[in-house]
Amino acid sequence: MPLIDILIALLTIVFGSFGLLAPRYTAGALDMAPTHSTMGLSELRAGSGGLFVALGLWCLVAGAPAYFALGIAYLGAGAGRALSILMDRPPLKKALIFLAFEWPPAAWLLWAHWP
Repeated sequence: MPLIDILIALLTIVFGSFGLLAPRYTAGALDMAPTHSTMGLSELRAGSGGLFVALGLWCLVAGAPAYFALGIAYLGAGAGRALSILMDRPPLKKALIFLAFEWPPAAWLLWAHWP
């Protein structure tokens, strides 16, 4: 397993940990505002947190097939980000930084672990 795979998995776990353990911080970093409900925090813990922590951990345990799945996840996240750049006009610099953490890992993982 190449070192870059392990680094991507660890980075996935670290970023996911922010959503899982610090959803209020994550909400601020993502320019998300709280409402009258804490459901948004629940969604951050699940979708931006636990999901990515679990994917990263599974990659470290299972190897190639899991890394390919992580590549698909990053490809989808990057596609959603690109669509948002076109349709929602988020702060471009911030959106491109996030995209830089999505599509390059996706490209590597899909190329390196294509079945």
